[in-house]
Amino acid sequence: MTDEQLLRYARHLNLDDIGIDGQEKLLKARVLIAGLGGLGSPVGMYLAASGIGQLDLVDFDTVELSNLQRQIIHTTEYIGWSKVQSAAHTIASLNPEVRCYLHTQKPNSLADWLSLIQSVDLVLDCTDNYPTRQMINQACVELRKPLVSAAAIRYMGNIFMYNPFKPESACYACLFDEMEQVQTDRCATMGVLSPLLGVMGSMQSIVAINYLTQGRDLNNRMLMLDAKTLTWQTLMIPKREHCSICSKPTK
Repeated sequence: MTDEQLLRYARHLNLDDIGIDGQEKLLKARVLIAGLGGLGSPVGMYLAASGIGQLDLVDFDTVELSNLQRQIIHTTEYIGWSKVQSAAHTIASLNPEVRCYLHTQKPNSLADWLSLIQSVDLVLDCTDNYPTRQMINQACVELRKPLVSAAAIRYMGNIFMYNPFKPESACYACLFDEMEQVQTDRCATMGVLSPLLGVMGSMQSIVAINYLTQGRDLNNRMLMLDAKTLTWQTLMIPKREHCSICSKPTK
């Protein structure tokens, strides 16, 4: 590590569970962030500030005024920009050492996600619709890539992790089977408390750093936050024997 890096990451280096070895793991890591909205904003900013070596940013949308209530990686001057360009600009101002790869084309199929995910170490699902979440999950299972998924609507948030290197680890489809028709609530019609997205995105960043430095995961737990009562609950998600995704042999 350079003298500048020793200074930039000094507070991490003082942590017994990170230190120089852990920080070097972060500097070498390649992480994909799917969605640069309310969740992807704090994820992108905290992972960049923490020294993730490479961030693959995936989003096909552009910045709109209505985004700015919660998507804090974007600012008023970036309205009309693509979200990945806006996010990369903010990330560069936070930490110019981070390499950003920008993906602005919409991934429409499982093959698209397989192509995007194949070279990364970790995937963070910050998207806001069910079919996309299922495709990302399936791609991660097939390629044996760890996945951290979070969601938030109104005053409720949750976070979950799939670890392919643990045979007992449940995947997203163990919780929501891909064959089920799930009604997806969107913040455009339902509303969402803006700091809740910051909390859940920050939690994704913590889980990512814990995994990349120590190999820790959530051990089949879904953590759920009620922002009205400021209470957390834990739901155990066992691996389903007949899961339509992770019970099938991987390639």
